[in-house]
Amino acid sequence: MKIYSCIEEFDPVEFPVVTIGTFDGVHVGHRAIINRLKEVAVRHNGETILVTFDPHPRKVLYSDSWDLKLINSPKRKIDLIRKTGIDHLIVLPFTKKFAQLSSYEFIKNILIDKIHAKNIVIGYDHHFGKNRLGDHHSLEELGKEFGFTVDEVPAQYIDGISVSSTKIRKALNDGNITHANKYLGYEYSIHGNVVEGFKVGKTIGFPTANLEVDDKLKLITANGVYACKVLWNEQKFFGMGNIGVRPTLNRKDLTIEVHIFDFDKQIYGDYLTIYWIDRIRDEVKFKDLEALKEQLVKDKKTVLGILT
Repeated sequence: MKIYSCIEEFDPVEFPVVTIGTFDGVHVGHRAIINRLKEVAVRHNGETILVTFDPHPRKVLYSDSWDLKLINSPKRKIDLIRKTGIDHLIVLPFTKKFAQLSSYEFIKNILIDKIHAKNIVIGYDHHFGKNRLGDHHSLEELGKEFGFTVDEVPAQYIDGISVSSTKIRKALNDGNITHANKYLGYEYSIHGNVVEGFKVGKTIGFPTANLEVDDKLKLITANGVYACKVLWNEQKFFGMGNIGVRPTLNRKDLTIEVHIFDFDKQIYGDYLTIYWIDRIRDEVKFKDLEALKEQLVKDKKTVLGILT
């Protein structure tokens, strides 16, 4: 996959098949759009082009979105898009000036004049251009003028619910990780470097790796104890993770930590990926460390029952 950080870097290709969107999550709905994109490209011996934006448009357009958290970091989003087999990824800088482009200007100036789009694939609820006035109908009309066709991909349903990034964010905020993973089509993960903690877990037989998240805009799922898988040094392990403020230790700062089963390596400073599989309970304040240890023994048994 070729990646372009501005439209000027892109050289036109034979029969460009294009889709546009933020693609935060690269979820089941997004993958349906990408699959249609690839199908059309194969049919016409063309090449697939995904146009996305950085930063997320809501960060630029709406003052009340200052606390918007993203399902994936920009790097992780690119990695997920690469795995879908897209030919070209164009990441357009989203600014207030760019946001003033009308839907007509966006199509003509970007998709036609620069990319020479022959087919545009969009989701069922896609809107674009200033004030999001562009939609499937206006695309069809513009297609007649500029000579491109339009494919609209219907909503994707899981358990009777249409998949969207908004619903995935809600599921994550609620700690409903199993639903979030279904909608994503893969396991939600958090990435970062291992930093030193207070090493209390080690004193009760449950040492943890404390994670410093590498993207401050990353959406962190709800506090609680989780069944997890851990990727370290290209190796996968089972573990149980905790997101929270460690009330038994009378702490208030949010911590992301994981106890990795059958693991005794020194990994401070190493890069770690934690895949969150299932939430098993709320974070609880225990009367002392011994009571916490007793609960962790039970938690480990529960987690192993989920993962094995």
